[in-house]
Amino acid sequence: MSFFETVNPLYSLSGLGVGILVGMTGVGGGSLMTPLLILLFGIHPATAVGTDLLYAAATKTGGTFFHGFARTVDWRVVGRLASGSLPAAALTIFALSRVDVQSSGVHEVITTFLGCALFATALSLIFRKRILDTYATRVNALDPRHTLMLTVAVGAALGFLVSITSVGAGALGVTALLALYPRLPLTRIVGSDIAHAVPLTLLAGIGHWMLSSIDWSLLGSLLIGSIPGILIGSYAAGRVPDHVLRLILAATLLLVGTRLLM
Repeated sequence: MSFFETVNPLYSLSGLGVGILVGMTGVGGGSLMTPLLILLFGIHPATAVGTDLLYAAATKTGGTFFHGFARTVDWRVVGRLASGSLPAAALTIFALSRVDVQSSGVHEVITTFLGCALFATALSLIFRKRILDTYATRVNALDPRHTLMLTVAVGAALGFLVSITSVGAGALGVTALLALYPRLPLTRIVGSDIAHAVPLTLLAGIGHWMLSSIDWSLLGSLLIGSIPGILIGSYAAGRVPDHVLRLILAATLLLVGTRLLM
């Protein structure tokens, strides 16, 4: 059977829609794709998470090359995040390897964490300015050593969250970096967050591959739709007010998160 015979048009269409939203909002695809696979297509959460992780690694690699050539990646920040996230991801995958990832218990754990992660992502989108204003004075007062330690800690939290839910490396990561590095331009924050997501999602995705929780035909179908979708969304991004997109996306995440936790 050829590759194109395994492509599911519905999955590709979903990838197109998610790609457009990712391109327009910059929010990680895991916040949208993983819940979609679970709720709409009935994919087991472990398979949805594992497949989405490799999907994210593939799509964000292109974004990293773009930001790298544009010199909008702060590799110092990327290294700090990775020093916390990669060990945390490895430990999380190891913990998952000790249980049956296709069991109903793991199903419940993943959907619970995923629902909570979606709520956190939605709140970070809605209240990002207020969060940043609240912590601006405190963070400005931090010495470089404490900033380093907090960045590594944020990376560790993202490593755990991304490995178990595939959510967190987008809106949550950007919000955390904006709070920790208020003097860093937004383009460098976004570029650094995308660059950090590549090794994190790749490591976690390989871990899920070893746990046999990857659907390769699903992955191929999603990529066929999402790659042009991201290009379309990026082109359209400047034509829709940012606050409108943010509120619509936040409302969607809250609804989906509620559905997962019910």
